[in-house]
Amino acid sequence: MSAEQWGRRARRGSRRSAATVGWVAAVAAGLVFVLGAGTAVAVPPPPPKPSDSEIDASREAVQDRASQVGELTNQLAEAEGRLSDLQNQVGLKLELANKARVDAENAATAAERAQDRAAQANSQAALAAKAVDAAHKKADEFIAGSYQQGSRMGSLSAFMTSNNAQDVMLRSQLLDALSETKLDAIAELRSAQVKKSNADAAAREALQVAEAKRREAEQAQQAARTAYATAVDARASQAAQARELTEDRDAVQRALYEAQQRVAGLEGQRERYQDWLAAKHKEEAQEAQQAAAAAQQQAAAAQQSSGSAAATSPTVETIISRAMSQLGMPYAWGGGYYTGPTSGVHDWGVADSYGDYNKIGFDCSGLMMYAFAPVVQLPHYSGYQYEYGRKVPLSQAQRGDMLFWGTSGIHHVALYLGNGQMIEAMQSGTVIHVTPVRYYDIMPYAVRIVG
Repeated sequence: MSAEQWGRRARRGSRRSAATVGWVAAVAAGLVFVLGAGTAVAVPPPPPKPSDSEIDASREAVQDRASQVGELTNQLAEAEGRLSDLQNQVGLKLELANKARVDAENAATAAERAQDRAAQANSQAALAAKAVDAAHKKADEFIAGSYQQGSRMGSLSAFMTSNNAQDVMLRSQLLDALSETKLDAIAELRSAQVKKSNADAAAREALQVAEAKRREAEQAQQAARTAYATAVDARASQAAQARELTEDRDAVQRALYEAQQRVAGLEGQRERYQDWLAAKHKEEAQEAQQAAAAAQQQAAAAQQSSGSAAATSPTVETIISRAMSQLGMPYAWGGGYYTGPTSGVHDWGVADSYGDYNKIGFDCSGLMMYAFAPVVQLPHYSGYQYEYGRKVPLSQAQRGDMLFWGTSGIHHVALYLGNGQMIEAMQSGTVIHVTPVRYYDIMPYAVRIVG
């Protein structure tokens, strides 16, 4: 049954028992006064005595509204769950695009190195060619001298390559006629020819490797562009679905409130819940501020008292102190490096709509790169970061461990501060902040690099 149908059904019920609802509201107001909730007001006049039929109708209306409240609450929980799943899916696709970007950069670097090796091989081939030319010159000088003396030896290369009997006889005469110095010239010629041949082969092989690396880089870049496009399309589609779900959720929420208002005896409960919810939000905000302040104080105390017995190692506190130093820094997709915040990058979609490419800041994996820089150089992708360090059960997570989300594919990472708190760069439009750990879709293992 839709929220609109619930509303029509509730309005019909309200018309049937308007007198009863008015009586219950009056009694509820009296209870609020007696219990001291709110500002004291005059005691309302006694309600009219309802007839038996009115009481029966009121009881039926209460049961009907209670059932509506239960069903609407379930619908709201399902809508919120779907919204959370969509956000996680989009986060995963964006992180995969980040992975493709890193892979493309690595392939491009490998191609440049192969090109350098090819250039070196070409230089060696050029040197070998010069050596061959010099050896040829020496050999030509000798041959020219033999012709001047009336020798029948002819071309030196012909004697070096012929196979018939006459050529063999002439080769023997040649060897008898050649001095040790001329034999050395022939040996140098052959050696130079071999070196040039090897250098040419090395150059060709290096160029083939460079070309393969270049193709690999182009393929990786194409994969990155495809991943970006996929992420943008998915985000746009899922954002539209999220808007629809949000509208459905709001409609269900309105119907839920409407049903609660019409259920006799539940009006006070709704007010108390709203008061409790406001107090709860205030309490969580205070706890987050206190946790952030306590973490900063603890990091400072750990650095000042290196000789005292501490619950965690100074290295852990250094990592946490680096992360905490970035509180309030904007989220920028693709931003962050070992040395600090950097400009975000284009994703041609959602992050661009927030202007991330014009912001200086961090994304989730970029913040971890900066925090752990004194210990290890992490890659700029949460999926790769999950493979570093030692995995420990989530129940055994300690201060300084990394927490990950994405049971169907990792899409987010944060730094655990202890006492159920963490620091994170969450998503576009937010800043780095301390918040209670979210356990929905969290990975069952934390990653410990230090300690």
